[in-house]
Amino acid sequence: MNLVKLGLPVALAAMSTTAAAALVDLSSWTAQGGSSNWQVAADKNSVLQSVNGNPTVFFSGSNDRGNVLSGKIRVQTTSDDDFIGFVLGYKSGDASAASTDFILIDWKQATQVNGNCTGKVGLAISRVAQGLADGSGTWCHDPAKGVTELARGTTLGSTGWADNTEYLFDLVFTATNIQVKVDGTTELNVNGSFADGSFGFYNYSQQSVRYSAITEDVAPPTNSVPEPGVLALLGIGLLAGIGGVRRRKA
Repeated sequence: MNLVKLGLPVALAAMSTTAAAALVDLSSWTAQGGSSNWQVAADKNSVLQSVNGNPTVFFSGSNDRGNVLSGKIRVQTTSDDDFIGFVLGYKSGDASAASTDFILIDWKQATQVNGNCTGKVGLAISRVAQGLADGSGTWCHDPAKGVTELARGTTLGSTGWADNTEYLFDLVFTATNIQVKVDGTTELNVNGSFADGSFGFYNYSQQSVRYSAITEDVAPPTNSVPEPGVLALLGIGLLAGIGGVRRRKA
């Protein structure tokens, strides 16, 4: 039987499995920004940021656009209630640069007033145009200070992270789309134009945060895997094709 004549090669290719992504070696990553202490574990697969300080990032230094990034995050303390998260499209020096274009994904445990503005509890995604200064830009997502909020989490937009709780995250980072899943639930799905650059971890005024088991793989093409209903129809077509071949042989 000729599967090409049945019109199924693309579907069958999409159904093929791929090898699991390897763990990322964090020993070559770089810390930038405010006071921090990023301690890479001996196995090179996890890092602990132990300092309560100004905004800081720990980034790969590679071009991570076009990838899926996954791993775990856990705040290993009951002290404080501030920001943890990630950066995407980050370039070396962006933490203190006057002009930038990268994405900040931050998650705050509790609402808190700082100066004349309020940092809101919950998970959000923002575009950063003026670096990561200690102030209303990063604390309150103030567009006038270069941090413009794009969206808040579907279920975690007003819910903070819990102490001593491990969360699984998956981030899809492409030139036109960013998706963030927490424990398998899609929290953020934002379309736009996103600059090239690195994936990294982010802390602001929150100590004892561990990132671990980080993996990176190439993001699949959009709509590369047929929906279950499509697969069912393809299966029916395949069976019909096989039946036709058998009848012709009879």
